[in-house]
Amino acid sequence: MGKYNDKLEEIKRLVGRLQKEAPEQIGAFHSFMESVEKEGGMDRKSKELVNIGLSVAAQCEWCIALHVKGALEKGATKNEIIEAAMQAVLMHGGPALMYMIPVEEALTEFGAK
Repeated sequence: MGKYNDKLEEIKRLVGRLQKEAPEQIGAFHSFMESVEKEGGMDRKSKELVNIGLSVAAQCEWCIALHVKGALEKGATKNEIIEAAMQAVLMHGGPALMYMIPVEEALTEFGAK
């Protein structure tokens, strides 16, 4: 399947377990996430691009997988995603630069053009 598709499956399994083990907390998190991610002053694509930069800065490969896929689904281009990730490199330095590797790998795996 691929490393980043595997990461997405890991997220689904985690959320599934938490829905059974901590339904109130995961439900509250989902409600919060939905309220933050809905269109408002920013469109969904822009929010996904911001999330990519934050994912790189946080050094979270699961987040990178989720938000690269989400940005592609919202119509972001490969160049837009790389630029968003590079904002984290600018603000976070060398460690963030290394997380450009999973961004590029996820772009390749998800078929970005």
